[in-house]
Amino acid sequence: MTKILLLSDSHSYIDDRTLDYAKLADEIWHCGDFGSMDVIEQLEQVKPVKGVYGNIDDAKIRAEFPEVNHFFCEKLEVLMIHIGGYPGKYTPLAKKEIAEKAPKLFISGHSHILKAMYDEKNNLLHLNPGACGNQGWHKVRTMMRFVVDGEEIKDLEVIELGSRV
Repeated sequence: MTKILLLSDSHSYIDDRTLDYAKLADEIWHCGDFGSMDVIEQLEQVKPVKGVYGNIDDAKIRAEFPEVNHFFCEKLEVLMIHIGGYPGKYTPLAKKEIAEKAPKLFISGHSHILKAMYDEKNNLLHLNPGACGNQGWHKVRTMMRFVVDGEEIKDLEVIELGSRV
């Protein structure tokens, strides 16, 4: 079993509460718009980080993280794209990658809207953890955590971090 903390859209902001949750995970997955290398460095001091770059991320971050991240966690096939849309409204890149790779979990960020939706057409779970940072139009900072057990996703939990400061 692998405990995952799922973040997106930190926009250069990370706080102790987020880091406390990170300490409880085995891996941190960040779906883009880190905003600064400082966020990455703080997360990496706690646990291993997998992720993708977002539209606000600079060349240094883009050199460290890909636009599309396709990987396995245990036996679960995962696809992550910052601007990916959601079931029925995927971006062209997401449609192409989902068709080619057939993941069981598709993760996107960007919208600052937390979503957990099952896509029956593509037989996958779509997750968007919302935004854990302070910039954007969201009112409440959010993230998710869950457990990967073989090819199953278990104990999915939404974490509300409170209002933007």
